[in-house]
Amino acid sequence: MGAHGSPGAAPDAAPEVQVVVAHRQRATVRVGDVFLKIDGNQANIDVEVAAMALAPVPTPQVLWRQPPVLALAAVPGTALGRLGERTTAPPSAWAAAGAVVRRLHDAPLPPLPRRDPGDVAVELDEACAWLVANDVLPADVVARNRRLAAEALRPRTPVFVHGDLQVSHVFVDGDVVTGVIDWSEAGQGDATDDLASLTFGHEERLGDLLGGYGTDVDLDAIRAWWSLRALRATPWLIRHGFDPFLPGCEVDVLMSRM
Repeated sequence: MGAHGSPGAAPDAAPEVQVVVAHRQRATVRVGDVFLKIDGNQANIDVEVAAMALAPVPTPQVLWRQPPVLALAAVPGTALGRLGERTTAPPSAWAAAGAVVRRLHDAPLPPLPRRDPGDVAVELDEACAWLVANDVLPADVVARNRRLAAEALRPRTPVFVHGDLQVSHVFVDGDVVTGVIDWSEAGQGDATDDLASLTFGHEERLGDLLGGYGTDVDLDAIRAWWSLRALRATPWLIRHGFDPFLPGCEVDVLMSRM
């Protein structure tokens, strides 16, 4: 309806409003070439803005900020892949992503907080207990993956990490990385966490990624992070209305470890 109740159509040039993601903690909408991130926790936005300013890799341009909203320009290109979908990006694109991640990890440590591995272990145990108590997964599947995840909790020299380097957060144009988005969990952390996040659900592309990153990597730690990430994420996804049982997603990753 129009402004006064009469039928009316939006102008042809008016961009659509697309909801990218929305849950109780935050929401992201796209309007044309602008992304609006709405987050009630301003600490997340503070980290995102600071990390993008420090990261020696392509990041979105900050257009403006008016709490609780952060406006970012869209980056060109397309996502390297999507969880649960077969990636069509060529090996050269994955290698280029690996080189960009290496550049980030080789950068000076940012003045951002480091996640306490002890806190991660507590969250992991709570997630495992919830999965079993609510009959989400068989106890042996949870126990097996919890044992594997223990390797990810070993102390390692911290580097500048993205912290949530999902495959959909890296954009490419051909074999060129055009942007890395969603930096609200960036800080000091374990390099293998980023590598595992990027190949989560796309384990067959790990070799291509490491072709650009370099081979001095603890592969057991990456596999451990796959289990840890899936265990921690599954309860959260269920509570927020998402489905970790979709093909190629968290539950499939956990079952593949068996």
